[in-house]
Amino acid sequence: MAGHSKWANIQHRKGRQDAQRAKLFSKLSKEITIAAKMGDPDPDKNPRLRLAVKQAKSQSMPNDNIDRAIKKSVAGDGEDYEEIRYEGYGPNGVAVIVEAMTDNRNRTASTVRSTFTKHGGNLGETGSVGFMFERKGQVTYPADVGDADTVMMAAIEAGAEDVESGEDGHVIWCADTDLNDVSTVLEAELGESDETKLVWRPTTTTELDLEAMQKLMRLIDALEDDDDVQNVTTNFEASDEVMEQLAAE
Repeated sequence: MAGHSKWANIQHRKGRQDAQRAKLFSKLSKEITIAAKMGDPDPDKNPRLRLAVKQAKSQSMPNDNIDRAIKKSVAGDGEDYEEIRYEGYGPNGVAVIVEAMTDNRNRTASTVRSTFTKHGGNLGETGSVGFMFERKGQVTYPADVGDADTVMMAAIEAGAEDVESGEDGHVIWCADTDLNDVSTVLEAELGESDETKLVWRPTTTTELDLEAMQKLMRLIDALEDDDDVQNVTTNFEASDEVMEQLAAE
């Protein structure tokens, strides 16, 4: 089992402003609606929907919003949405994966390409950076759920692949296809997780200084402002000092 790594998925950035809350809820609602549309509207019978609801709850999304999003699928909303993954390079050669859900492929592709260009990056072909990542299931717990050994044993019992424990908490990794089963076993053993979701986990990283991080954050913020974009993942790595300076801005 690996030790704690410094790379950070951009969704974990702290200090997100309240103004972003409505946009976040909108994106979570879209995922719930699509998941319910593609399978059963009952989360217990639809693993993707169950994970989408779990993720929404971890972000304190009200139950009424979740129920409305599920009902939209029954009403036929989300029928025309398709999922698209874009890959490219940000400033300083950082790999970027953009996951979008759109009802207009041309509009989204044009906006994403323009955003990359404006912020010192370039959009590549599908697969151009994907080889630097693995699709994994990720379950996170707060530090006070137990010590490293306790969480490790629970993770092994659940069928997980890896655990990273540190002051900020525990991150449990598993195969993407095992996420529903692993998270269910962990929940019985450790209680409700902070987050349970599918992510792109970097297998190789690019280290950035403060100036490069500032450029990358401008690109990521612009991408996340697009209503069609659901998730942005990068393979940056930065020192604790750089991250502290960035957070202080």
